[in-house]
Amino acid sequence: MRAVNTFDRHLLREWLQILGLVLAATCGLLVVQVLYNDLRSLRELGARGWVLWRYLGVTLPSFLAVVLPVALLISLMYTLGKLHRANEITAMRAAGVGFIRLTAPVWLVGVLCCGLSWWLNTTVVPWSVEESRSMQEELGFQRDAKSLTPDRVGAAYSVAFDNAREQRMWFFNRFSRFTQRGYGVAVSELDTKRREVTRLVAAEAWPEKSGKGWVFKNGRELTFVPATGELLGSVPFAEKVMAKYHEDPQLMLLIDRRPVDLSLHELREIVAYLESEGNPKSVPYAVRFFGLISDTLVPLLVIAMAIPFSVTGVRVNPAVGVSKSIGLFFLYYIMMWVASSLAAKQIVDPSVAAWLPNIGMGALALWFFARMR
Repeated sequence: MRAVNTFDRHLLREWLQILGLVLAATCGLLVVQVLYNDLRSLRELGARGWVLWRYLGVTLPSFLAVVLPVALLISLMYTLGKLHRANEITAMRAAGVGFIRLTAPVWLVGVLCCGLSWWLNTTVVPWSVEESRSMQEELGFQRDAKSLTPDRVGAAYSVAFDNAREQRMWFFNRFSRFTQRGYGVAVSELDTKRREVTRLVAAEAWPEKSGKGWVFKNGRELTFVPATGELLGSVPFAEKVMAKYHEDPQLMLLIDRRPVDLSLHELREIVAYLESEGNPKSVPYAVRFFGLISDTLVPLLVIAMAIPFSVTGVRVNPAVGVSKSIGLFFLYYIMMWVASSLAAKQIVDPSVAAWLPNIGMGALALWFFARMR
């Protein structure tokens, strides 16, 4: 048999047409969602014309990794259901063509989609998430600069950061993303028993552009007796450089963000930091991080579920396949919720929890394949 026969071309033509329509429809819905969620806030920030279109173009790629499996499942179940209803698959089976050979083009496209998902999750989506957030912050800076002093433009208030690995605790009354400086700063150095040894308090602090520490301005250095907390001395300074301080202010500002709002690169950075200090807050970030990696294989799982659902049973309207796909995704998200709950309770490791939904859907797909005649 030739590598690509007439049925292969027919199957791909029918499927890819529907896939294109479903992708276009879902992307259209995403455009509406982005406009509904962000249009008002962007206009309040002063965005007009080209800026709005640019924001839309930057934001949409962040949804593509989510849309692709949905579009694959709906289009494949619709197409295979249609061919099954028209007896085309039955005719090919009667001619001695097995299911594996019959669906070989579908599996090949699935492998290509896995590569596409990996590229989206590791390159396109991180860029989209970070760039869209940067655009919003820049618009906020421009608006605030008209009425606020530079130190209050883009300010995050009451920023706390515990660097347990180096026994150092930070606190900022506010940190300006515009000036990249903290105001009302206190940094406590602790001993191995987490008792305060020294404390730097300063009006301002900022990281050196060369990456060689932090600069503190207009402050005092306090020293304490660790056992009692008694103040030993207080030395004022106009400016003090702490070369051994290398904390990243961007990481400090990311800690309180939701995992879903962070890119893969930011998630990796937060997970590495929180796990190094044994902080249980790392669990949702780790589940999200490993979940984005495990999503790479979702296109193959989608195909494995769609084939037995579509080419067996009563030949009903292909639209029934679409309703089945909704149920499958509902089941998948229930598994995700259960896995995340198990990880939060520390019953399973976050890396395992991220793969559990895929393992469950894969086992279900194997069961359906085993029942196929």
